[in-house]
Parts: sequence; structure tokens; C-alpha cells
Amino acid sequence: MLDAKVKELLNEQVNKEFYSAYLYLDFANFYNRRGLDGFYNWFYIQTQEERDHAMLFMKYLQNNSADVELLMIPKPEISLERLEDPLHEAVKHEAYVTSLINNLYDAAQSAKDFRTVQFLDWFVKEQGEEEKNTQDLVTKMELFGSEPRSLYMLDNELKARVYTAPSLVL
Repeated sequence: MLDAKVKELLNEQVNKEFYSAYLYLDFANFYNRRGLDGFYNWFYIQTQEERDHAMLFMKYLQNNSADVELLMIPKPEISLERLEDPLHEAVKHEAYVTSLINNLYDAAQSAKDFRTVQFLDWFVKEQGEEEKNTQDLVTKMELFGSEPRSLYMLDNELKARVYTAPSLVL
């Protein structure tokens, strides 16, 4: 049996991960409208990753005999105007998700729920990668994005990104 607080936070995380997917899909559409297929691809893959994260949390809850409550996913209310706006928002969002995972981890440790702690270990590592990847993209955009040829090359680099589903065993 999962601790009540841990179960509540895990359930909230399912919905937060779906929101992340929704947010990144909004960012992908922003770049699609501007003809930047590589940036579109990068955020579309982020959408797939976040959706799969939500599914992992959902499956973990189900495997532990906990009900999953799917809530309404709010529309992202972020003003995007400049090409770098989604990138900066992604950095902020990943830091926020890291704080959610850390809170979950803390709750699981406090409840001595070591199975959930072990489950969350993968997400702790994943969030480190997510924060680095988004910050690296901001850095590249700051270095190269203002020059059209360099922006074109960066966009082409981002087209090459492919999706790899997580290999976390529940």
C-alpha cells in the first residue's frame, strides 16, 4: 500500500507530466508556424517523452493498486513572440518539474516507501538530463541563432533528433 500523501503526489505528477506534454506541443506548434522544422521536431519529441513519463507514473500507481485520477489539463498561458521564448520557458519548466520530483522523493523517503524511492531514482536522473538538454539548446541559440545561416544549421541539427522510449521497468 502506498502512503496517502505519496499516492496523492504521484497522481498529481501524472497530470503534471501530461501538462508538460501539452506545453511542449504548444512550443512545437510555435516553431511549426515559423517554418523551423528542427525546433518543431525537438519539442515534438519532448512531447512524446513527457507523455511517456505520465504513463510511467500512471502504471506505477496501477501496479500498486492505486486509482489514477485524470484531471483537466489547462491550456498553456505563455506569451511566445521571439524564437528563443519557448527555449527559455522550457528551461524554467524543467526546473519546476525537477522541484516536483524532489518533493515526491522527499515524501517517499519520509514515508519510508523505498519502492517508490527506487522508482523515482530514474526520474531524478532524467530531470538532470532534461535540464542540461534545455539549457544546452538555449546556449546554442544564444551563440548561433541570431545569424540566419547558423540558425538554419542549428535547425537542421535538431531535425536529426529521434525519439527513444524510456526503458524503465516497473
